[in-house]
Amino acid sequence: MLERPSLSVSFALQPARAGLLVLLGVLAACGGGGSDVVAPTPATPLSTPASATLAVLETTDLHFNVRSYDYFKLAEDKSFGFERTAALVRQARKDFANTFLVDNGDTLQGTALADYEALVSPIPCNQQSSMFKAMGALGYDAGTVGNHEFNYGLPYLNQVLGGGLDVAGVDASLKCAGPGYPVVLANVLSSKTQKPLLQPYTIIERTLVATGADGKELKLPIKIGVIGFAPPGIMNWDKRYLDGKLSTTGAVEAATQYVPEMRAKGADVVLALLHGGLDGAAYSPTMENPGLYVSKVAGIDAMVMGHQHGVFPDTAATPMYAQPGVDNKAGTVNGVPAVMASSWGKALGVIQLALQWDGSKWSVNNSASKAQLRNILTGKDAAGKNLYVDPDPSVAPLIEAQHQATITYVKTPIGNTDFRMSTLFADVGDPGAIQIVNQAQQDYVASYIQANLPQYASLPVLSVSAPFKSGFQGATDYTDVAAGPLAIFNAADLYLYPNTVYAVKVNGADIKDWLEAAAKRFNQIDPAKTAEQPLISSFPGYNFDMFTSADVQYEIDVTQPVGSRIQNLRYLGQPIDPAKEFVIATNNYRATSGKSFIPKLDGSATIWASPDANRDVVVNYIRKNVSITRAANGAARSWRFTKVTTAGPVVFSSGPNALSVAQAAGLANVSLLAADDGSGKGTSKYAIDLSK
Repeated sequence: MLERPSLSVSFALQPARAGLLVLLGVLAACGGGGSDVVAPTPATPLSTPASATLAVLETTDLHFNVRSYDYFKLAEDKSFGFERTAALVRQARKDFANTFLVDNGDTLQGTALADYEALVSPIPCNQQSSMFKAMGALGYDAGTVGNHEFNYGLPYLNQVLGGGLDVAGVDASLKCAGPGYPVVLANVLSSKTQKPLLQPYTIIERTLVATGADGKELKLPIKIGVIGFAPPGIMNWDKRYLDGKLSTTGAVEAATQYVPEMRAKGADVVLALLHGGLDGAAYSPTMENPGLYVSKVAGIDAMVMGHQHGVFPDTAATPMYAQPGVDNKAGTVNGVPAVMASSWGKALGVIQLALQWDGSKWSVNNSASKAQLRNILTGKDAAGKNLYVDPDPSVAPLIEAQHQATITYVKTPIGNTDFRMSTLFADVGDPGAIQIVNQAQQDYVASYIQANLPQYASLPVLSVSAPFKSGFQGATDYTDVAAGPLAIFNAADLYLYPNTVYAVKVNGADIKDWLEAAAKRFNQIDPAKTAEQPLISSFPGYNFDMFTSADVQYEIDVTQPVGSRIQNLRYLGQPIDPAKEFVIATNNYRATSGKSFIPKLDGSATIWASPDANRDVVVNYIRKNVSITRAANGAARSWRFTKVTTAGPVVFSSGPNALSVAQAAGLANVSLLAADDGSGKGTSKYAIDLSK
């Protein structure tokens, strides 16, 4: 790794405070927003040419998966976990003389352990977050934040980042245990100060091990500039916490402002930490995944990406990212080396920057640089079972007390169920794990309206939810609650995200459009085609909103193009009146950032923004209705596929050994084709007979 100073200090500083700190000349304030410069052990400048490789190592979207452990199933899961990524980091540091380790955000939310520390038994100011404590074992150089860092509110974010956020409703004087590395964020501003919420960038001085023209090893100084960007969508997704307190600018605009300043302050290399990915749409300042455009900002030498939970470079036959300017073979975006290291600690991104020293400064040779992913999945054994790298033994002991406390908490009993509640076949009609969520949301919103919103008391209240876990991450990425006792961890499995319940007012025409958008989940099927046709598109399962009520009935005709699939939409047995008004219980994410579903889902249709998490609403509903049954809570199918005979098989993937789940749900038209679908995710291939 890069040589560090004998006395080094890293802070995630509020800009106004950064310039006040000087420690023996090691930490010196840098202008233009107060970024800090961490200095190395001095190296002797060399006036002759030299070269070096700097390996930028990236983790992203860890989502508080410190351990390879599933708190929803109370079992080890070797397919993810930072403790295994840590082993990849240590190996990379053996492979490269110079490494620079960064984290790209969505770090502090995502598991029951995260919720436990933020909400159930909040950690004190002097206690470091378990995620940061684990990361401390690896010695991160810098990081940024993602959208999920804002899920628990600004006071909590202020605390876990060490204090100093000068924003309304937050004690800026608080000094707490922080992350242990500088956190940068250039495009989120405090409305109170009109300055960046965090330092927009940092410039870190290190000493490189280089090779001179004579082939001899030597040491040279380098200044590495790091700038960070979060999705502007935070202003909608966490509006209840951020409205009136923060504002955002576009990533391109922020980069255009600060990158020249970083260069002027001496940055030899500029690294962009973009908590976003790649989207081929036209650029706008509110763009969620602006990587194609950020890469074009002059002065950026490398870019790490995230948010989309994808991989880049993608070596698959049909890569996820194939936009103009994207080179999956070279690992570049518009010529800039880039990586996206999956999620949950499944991979480590590595950018090998080829550096040239001309006697006075460094430059990056992009044509000689390259990017790659190193995965914790290493292959299969003789029996075809997946093999993973062993966890780094230093990580688990650091958080053992909090890990065990979380397990004790999530085991708290709340009820029982007489059927297996899963999303294994939610894509083909099983409401087994969706209906209970819809029932809880509908009951919660209806009760509130009757008590507090008489102007809406005459409107029908319905609810939509989606299969949040639908196999994207592999065979274990399904909600799957066994029949028997129900505990808090089961409810967390039923509702994965820390969203809050929102109620929106729409009409019958809006409902049809909403469902048409959700039906993008399916590919268009050609009935005459004899070859296999995959049923499921790349449209995320968490966007496949559905009703699960006898009151609402509709068909999805997958032979029709997007926008023309919802057939025979009825309410109480009659064709739905396009003008009739309804209240729909949903979540804050959909209610405020669902414009791609219907324009009203931009926050303007919200009639109640509740303070309560959907997950807690589900927990409380089960506590009130302790005996959950399939008949009452898991058999109401609102939708069906329009019947059609196809010449060839229509196929989809789901978990292994799960056909009995489909049969128990009454899906007699589902059959198993292959125990291994060939995806490498451990999932099986199933067929659905659309004629039945």
